[in-house]
Amino acid sequence: MAPTDTLRNETRAEPARSAAALRDASAAQHQELKFSIHRKLLDRINLEAVYAMPGERVRQEVRPSVAKLVSEEKTPLSLAEKDRLIEEVLDEVFGLGPLEPLLRDRTVSDILVTTPRLIYVERGGKLERTTIEFKDDAHLMRIIERVVSRVGRRIDESSPMVDARLPDGSRVNAVIPPLAVDGPLLSIRRFGADPLQPADLLRNLSLTEGMLELVKGCVKARLNIIISGGTGAGKTTFLNMLSGFIPPSERIVTIEDAAELQLRQTHVARLETRPANIEGKGAVVQRHLLINALRMRPDRIIVGEVRGEEALDMLQAMNTGHDGSLTTIHANSPRDAISRLEVMIGMASSNLNVRSIRQQVASAVDLFVQISRLADGTRKVTYVTECVGMEGDLVTTQDVFIFERTGVTSEGRVTGRFRPTGVRPKFSERLKAAGIEFPPHLFQNAVEVR
Repeated sequence: MAPTDTLRNETRAEPARSAAALRDASAAQHQELKFSIHRKLLDRINLEAVYAMPGERVRQEVRPSVAKLVSEEKTPLSLAEKDRLIEEVLDEVFGLGPLEPLLRDRTVSDILVTTPRLIYVERGGKLERTTIEFKDDAHLMRIIERVVSRVGRRIDESSPMVDARLPDGSRVNAVIPPLAVDGPLLSIRRFGADPLQPADLLRNLSLTEGMLELVKGCVKARLNIIISGGTGAGKTTFLNMLSGFIPPSERIVTIEDAAELQLRQTHVARLETRPANIEGKGAVVQRHLLINALRMRPDRIIVGEVRGEEALDMLQAMNTGHDGSLTTIHANSPRDAISRLEVMIGMASSNLNVRSIRQQVASAVDLFVQISRLADGTRKVTYVTECVGMEGDLVTTQDVFIFERTGVTSEGRVTGRFRPTGVRPKFSERLKAAGIEFPPHLFQNAVEVR
């Protein structure tokens, strides 16, 4: 490259660098101003009295005080800048600081804080970086502590990982040093105020009407169903949807690590695990809650997710009269789900041989529903699989519906078809006894997805 070309490129790059430096300086000045007003506000108000007020009223009561502090600042600000500053200060005091705009954005499904200055969100199944930043590690740490303290949990060097939830049911996970090498990590899995309804899943082509009718009938006929899938596949969302088919006359007991299920029935008893205290005692795990739930006269037991020894107690509950139970499990296929159940049961009881474990699974589980998140971010029910029974030493299954991928469009959208295998499930007699019958074409016609 000629020297004149190099000089010309550097001349063009200089204004860009100067503009970026000005933006950074302006953002830093805005942050300092915000925290200055925040500190002055904390000196002037009684936080204990303020937090005792209900919901949105708190912000309305404190807003005039914030507006007065902003007007006293010597820094020249436009009306729009003043309004923005007031909202940000209120978010710092009563919300999750810089994350509040993301929490109000209904298109955001995940918020991922990797460092104070590196925050990603997921929209439509795709990750994208945001321009939102925290001031520093201490700022991020204050927000994390506020979240976990609201649900009676703690996070510190002796307990550097925590699961919690927001008031809207969104799931929160935080990890801090020394486990997090580059500073505190925060992940928020959003759950909408209004859970997805069956019509929404049909509109999104997550499953077909025939598949929906089948799983709906299985819930009403009190079959035991396990929803399997990977992280972020939509297992909890689907579990919420299925629970809507449970008759309102039945008593439901839910068991979760962090309460996030949004059941619409009235008669719901919700249980949540508890971590150990600072002395390492007092932990209540899902297995303890599941054993206790059997004494609560449940018609249905719903476990948010089985991930350990509680799998044995869940299967035993299914085998001892608590039909119609629902749960989720991390697995890549129905066959993988069976293998994971075997491992979990082995963790709970080393006295059971492999055949006995498989007999427990085969007699307890009626249906696996596999959910997958595809490369284009869409979520589909990829398998509806019946657990038939035992054949020799193996648990036998048969697919009732499958999703076959056929390709990818030029826009990156996955194409395929929902195809019934033509097999009429053996539990059809149980459905018929419950007054539920399906037309033959339900198990015959494929549906294309383009």
